[in-house]
Amino acid sequence: MSKAYICDGIRTPIGRYGGALASVRTDDLATIPITELINRNLSVDWAKLDEVVLGCANQAGEDNRNVARMAVLLSGLPVSVAGITVNRLCASGMDAVGQAARAIECGAADLMIAGGVESMSRSPFVMAKATAAYDRNAEIYDSTIGWRFVNKKIASQYGIDSMPETAENLAAERGISREDQDAYAFRSQQRTEAARALLAEEIVPVTLPSKRGEPQVVAQDEHPRETTLEDLARLKAPFRDGGSITAGNASGVNDGACALLIASEAAVKSYGLKPIAKIMGMASAGVPPRIMGIGPVPASQKLLSRLGHSLADMDLIEINEAFAAQVLAVTRELGLKDDDPRVNPNGGAIALGHPLGMSGARLVLSAALQLKRSGGRHALCTLCVGVGQGVSLMLEGV
Repeated sequence: MSKAYICDGIRTPIGRYGGALASVRTDDLATIPITELINRNLSVDWAKLDEVVLGCANQAGEDNRNVARMAVLLSGLPVSVAGITVNRLCASGMDAVGQAARAIECGAADLMIAGGVESMSRSPFVMAKATAAYDRNAEIYDSTIGWRFVNKKIASQYGIDSMPETAENLAAERGISREDQDAYAFRSQQRTEAARALLAEEIVPVTLPSKRGEPQVVAQDEHPRETTLEDLARLKAPFRDGGSITAGNASGVNDGACALLIASEAAVKSYGLKPIAKIMGMASAGVPPRIMGIGPVPASQKLLSRLGHSLADMDLIEINEAFAAQVLAVTRELGLKDDDPRVNPNGGAIALGHPLGMSGARLVLSAALQLKRSGGRHALCTLCVGVGQGVSLMLEGV
């Protein structure tokens, strides 16, 4: 069985909702990191690229009709290169990476681009068709995030808790205090600020045309913000009476795209590529939707058991920070300390933001680069997923 190697990777800065990247169409946003990979890897015969696999959670707006294929065409890749878009909500980008690795491992491909894209700023409102002639009622939803066109059977059997409500459920059931959540969120902001120079290694600047004057260049993540524990403590918890989930201890609503070049051993040799990390495997698991945030626990346990490893073997753990309460529920159940230095050493989504389809790919890219910098051996990347799932992926340094 061939091994799958990450040989390069890049991402856009992460934009705030309605921020610097809001003017960029989703399909154009997806194109940016792919084009950068093409420009950085001149030895590759791109006509031999087997597939582009992109994760995207929305797919109701400019990302409709297979945004991965749109990105292939817009990036200048040969028209013969295929593209497929996958959707596992928050884990879509990681699933794209895992699917590309599996194709290489089973001999169905040698060279893949995998990643993810999301423009939550540009997510459209969606409306159902009328169910009767001349019906004057309209069912309309904001597709940015959350449930829409709900099946009544799902609602009655599992509930349709919003994402913040699922975090409130975990906080209440696991006894996770507001103080601990704010302390975790503050560490995320601090670590991100300290790692700005390292994070710059992941980023391709985005140049935006200006109606007046010079083009605007977006080169840094927009979402990190200066804060204090006192500032965080003053924020309201709007999702539940007596609740603890706030804008300060939750991830953001954001825009961004990421792409990784993944190759077999044969492709590495053929094109003179330099592997950064090896993909060891991926696993997923289901959990009750009302506590979807605990999903990384069974997914990680399944993956590590399958690969014959334990958390003690991990030099690095990248977990998507959907909510501080959710991360703490996961780390505590896995037996990790709240401030374990292996967990998100360069900050996470509370500080950086969470463009849904991109985030999983960003975690893998960040982990691969951090393993290379530190000389670490193993990394675990994991996310929770709306509607009750978790996905985990393991890397090995090379």
